[in-house]
Amino acid sequence: MTHQQSFTVIVPIKPDQMDGLRTVLQSIQENVRHNPLIPFAQFPQVHFARFVILEAFIDPLHGTPIPASLVFSSCIDAPLKRYVRSLVAIAGSGLDQIFGHCEGYPLPQQRRDSSRIAYLQKHRVNTQAFYVNTVGRTVQQIRQEADLHDKIEHFLDHSQRQPGVASFNADTVRRAIQSFVKQDPSLDWALTPVAPPRLGWQIREKLHFVLGLLLILLLGLVCLPISPIFVAILRWKEETDPHPRRDPNFRLSQFHRIHLAQDEDFFSQNQFSVVGFVKPGWFRYITLRVILGLTNFVTRHIFNNGDLGTVPLLNLAGVDTIHFAKWVVIDQGRRVLFMSNYDGDLEDYMNDFINKIAWGLNIAFSHGVNYPKTRWLVKGGARDEQVYKAVLRKYQIRSQVWYAAYPTLAAVNISNNAQIRAGLFQPLDSAQQQAWLSRF
Repeated sequence: MTHQQSFTVIVPIKPDQMDGLRTVLQSIQENVRHNPLIPFAQFPQVHFARFVILEAFIDPLHGTPIPASLVFSSCIDAPLKRYVRSLVAIAGSGLDQIFGHCEGYPLPQQRRDSSRIAYLQKHRVNTQAFYVNTVGRTVQQIRQEADLHDKIEHFLDHSQRQPGVASFNADTVRRAIQSFVKQDPSLDWALTPVAPPRLGWQIREKLHFVLGLLLILLLGLVCLPISPIFVAILRWKEETDPHPRRDPNFRLSQFHRIHLAQDEDFFSQNQFSVVGFVKPGWFRYITLRVILGLTNFVTRHIFNNGDLGTVPLLNLAGVDTIHFAKWVVIDQGRRVLFMSNYDGDLEDYMNDFINKIAWGLNIAFSHGVNYPKTRWLVKGGARDEQVYKAVLRKYQIRSQVWYAAYPTLAAVNISNNAQIRAGLFQPLDSAQQQAWLSRF
């Protein structure tokens, strides 16, 4: 079993090349799986990928220009180096046509695999927080287990037409399924359970968790004496932050909302990209970086099994519709780029977070300009539902290219398929057999 990684490249776009770049990206999106430039379907380790244009902008807080840039983001199965090498080997000429519109890309006579790799690595940016629905579940596993589900379901549908089948008990039906799977050569892989993580990876993760937890506790103790000062500054900031309703342009026009929505609801999955400015001052910036670091830690070690925000001890139900999400601090800390891949439509996506983990939204996003006013960091904020939704749409940006490796599978379907495989040959009592069969 392998783990998942994030790969994000951000490069400035040449001022006179924007139209040409848009044309190239549009041609990719028209056949995102098998286009000749970057045939994403040929990269078996890619879960999701996208190209996003960040338009040129004037920083409203400082009045300084921010040039246009191109974002290339991928959520992949490790190792990262193999992915980059295969990307260049398979799609080198396609990368030339895309990044040739960007600053600093190698000239035609300099273009070779090594120079392309060097360019991508030079402009790779760190991901401050990265959420994976279920760590270790690869693209291959997801596709295979979906196929297993479909084939067993087809077998059961066919079997139900046979006389006397209705009287079979759960154990008999399950044995028939096992026999069917054993006789299908294309399902040989299902005869064995999912391989456990490599021992070296497990050791590194345990060390990272223990050392990280110790560091968090140590820093918490060190900062404890000044925590009243932090709380006082936080409350002062919260009280003095302007309410987004004071901005007459905090809502998007109907035209812009329709423009954004035209990229949504083609599959059971959707994409979301948003970029916003960090509130001015060192306090908000430092607090944001600390929170993103903590977010990355807990999503890596705690919320890593399809349970974002679930805390049984506090009776908190989390969100199970997010496949991948990432937070990237850009423009020397002035802005934050957030990208996610989720199930359902945007309205349900927003409602899911508001109703279940509004406190988490407030912690992670309340340091952004125009975010609804919070109290004590966790209260208020996203609970101001209409303002929150309006602000979210205001800072949403289009993804010019979006690829999903399994666009018809919701996260709960993927989890269900994994449970079917896990229980296929596992010893089960009568009640467990009934529960397993109910997954079809």
